[in-house]
Amino acid sequence: MSIAVIKCGGSILDNLTDQFFGNIAKMQEKGIRPIVVHGGGSAIQDMLDKLNVTCSFVDGLRTTSADAMNVVEMVLSGYVNNALTRQINDNNIQAAGFSGSDAQLIQAEPINFERYGYVGDVTAVNTLFLQRMLDSGVVPVIAPIATGGDGSRYNVNADTAAGAIARDMNADRLIFMTDVPGIMQEEEVISNVSQTEIDHMIADGVIFGGMIPKVKAAAGSLGEGLSNVMIADAHQRISMSGFTGTIITK
Repeated sequence: MSIAVIKCGGSILDNLTDQFFGNIAKMQEKGIRPIVVHGGGSAIQDMLDKLNVTCSFVDGLRTTSADAMNVVEMVLSGYVNNALTRQINDNNIQAAGFSGSDAQLIQAEPINFERYGYVGDVTAVNTLFLQRMLDSGVVPVIAPIATGGDGSRYNVNADTAAGAIARDMNADRLIFMTDVPGIMQEEEVISNVSQTEIDHMIADGVIFGGMIPKVKAAAGSLGEGLSNVMIADAHQRISMSGFTGTIITK
């Protein structure tokens, strides 16, 4: 059985095309079982602004107070997850939406509570639950809300959640779907990059902002079962050889 974890960035969720859903269907036809993890950046920020809840970004991560955590959960689990799951089902693909807090699907602990607030780092994934969904032919659609050992909720960066799920599920591939064709340098796509090169590119400012947690999550998910990760344009047409973008290797 081949598993592919597909992470959809918040910036692309409002503009997903038939091509994107067709690619998921093609994966299933090839015997690949997809798991979709999504963010919701712009929708979260819009609601935070409407409710006058302030937050900031530190190292590419959204700082999350208790009030902000309520908004994050409301938007990710209540709106974005339902909307994306419905779209997938509308394209004749059986999908079911979950918050990471459902069935303790994602468990986490605070990265640095004083610095980031309720922002979590994944400590465990309920792989048995996900395996049951995949065995039933269902595409799990996951909002990156996690629970801690003390019952607290945590906002987990969607890139980090996707990487942890790919690692713990022994996925064959992990694809970060974005609105750009990959990691860019001087307006050109870098086709291949190693973990060591990523560190240098972050230090040199080539990789910055929200791309930092994305590439760190991608690199951190690499292991014996997952030798490379791809950052790719969500709107491209999948070919016989798969997606094209930036491939990150160990």
